Amino acid sequence: ADTAAADTTAAEKTASDKTYIINTDTTFAPFEFENEKGDLVGIDMDILKAVAEDQGFSYEVVPVGFSAATTALEAGECDGVIAGMSITDQRKEKYDFSDPYFDSGVGMAVLADSDIDSYEKLNGQNVAAKIGTEGCKFAESIADKYGFTVTQYEDSATMYQAVLAGEAVACFEDYPVVGYEISRGLGLKLLPTIEAGNSYGFATMKGENPELVEMFNKGLANIKANGKYQEILDTYIAK
Repeated sequence: ADTAAADTTAAEKTASDKTYIINTDTTFAPFEFENEKGDLVGIDMDILKAVAEDQGFSYEVVPVGFSAATTALEAGECDGVIAGMSITDQRKEKYDFSDPYFDSGVGMAVLADSDIDSYEKLNGQNVAAKIGTEGCKFAESIADKYGFTVTQYEDSATMYQAVLAGEAVACFEDYPVVGYEISRGLGLKLLPTIEAGNSYGFATMKGENPELVEMFNKGLANIKANGKYQEILDTYIAK
């Protein structure tokens, strides 16, 4: 028992002395985005900060884009990723995920004055999606059935611009993300149908940083219990 306690203390000391490198996306509001001051803010950033403060660990955030973040994680260039990443069975084969911190879903957005109101009206058209996301996965899964093509983009802002510029007639995106942008004046509208999505989780490479996942889970439970978690959501998602 004394040996186990000593090992635990040593592990905690190592974790507290380390500065974890956490990669994230660049434009995935309201989860991570730059505010008018150029600071990286959002739900993910605030949750990570609150969890780290609760658990007493240090970290540095590196915004590189979603696909680049997962590539860096697999190459050992960062310790974890928080970027609105859906927890899927396929990803769980490579990554250790925290407990879910947000439940999402996929929506389709079109131009505000578009007459497209169903997947059937996408026949013969091009749609936009962000590479490596649940929105992209869903769009590709129904592309043949509804007769449209999918063009992939590296970030959400470029994807939205493709629709605004007429390069695509629609885009598929996690509904809180595109909904947030529409509420801020983006000239798109979100169709009522929301496809069931996966929960978001904080990810590390499988077996690499178990103490970090454990701390994230403990901190998440604590900020949910003390009201901080809901306060963060209310800051970015209007009721």
